[in-house]
Amino acid sequence: MYDGSRVTDAVDYWKRREELKRAVSIVRGRVPERFRWRKAVAAVALGASPLRGITRARVEEPVCELVLDLADDVLKREVVIDARRVGVDFDRGEILPRKSLSEIRALARTAGTDLSRVGRHVRLPEDGVAAVDVAAIIVVGRALGDHYRTKAQRLLLSVPDPDGPEKLRLHHRIIIERADSDRAESHRWFAFARSILDAPPGIVLG
Repeated sequence: MYDGSRVTDAVDYWKRREELKRAVSIVRGRVPERFRWRKAVAAVALGASPLRGITRARVEEPVCELVLDLADDVLKREVVIDARRVGVDFDRGEILPRKSLSEIRALARTAGTDLSRVGRHVRLPEDGVAAVDVAAIIVVGRALGDHYRTKAQRLLLSVPDPDGPEKLRLHHRIIIERADSDRAESHRWFAFARSILDAPPGIVLG
């Protein structure tokens, strides 16, 4: 790949050739930014996720060092969350806030979300003061937000346009109510995920 190619294209090229070390060199050599470069790092993380042992370390560690040195705190944390989505951990405790189970429970309660939904996908400790996998919880919270938002959009697309010529019937209004409920649930899950990053240390009272 030529040096002027887009970072995402270059990384995809070396991934297809199963030369992840070259893909790592690409992201290390480009200027970090929140769009294409972030997507390129996520692609490298996805490629590293099925690897094991020293082979994985040779891909993961150089990128992890690069992420830790990023000056953009928002980009840094989003790259970490992107990687955690595919099972790669770029955080050694320096990037995302540390939270206990009690703090996460309080944030879920404040947002009006059911933390047991997260527990189906992330192993939560039994001890309230024990630390939790913050990145994984954010990934699940955002995924649930996306899920309910998509459900709401699909339901709304299944009913006539309120401003159109077709009259809304009772079952249409029921569908709209369900869509509104799903949209509200989506907002709650996104608020929960956001609060984990925004809340100061310590128990947040619900």
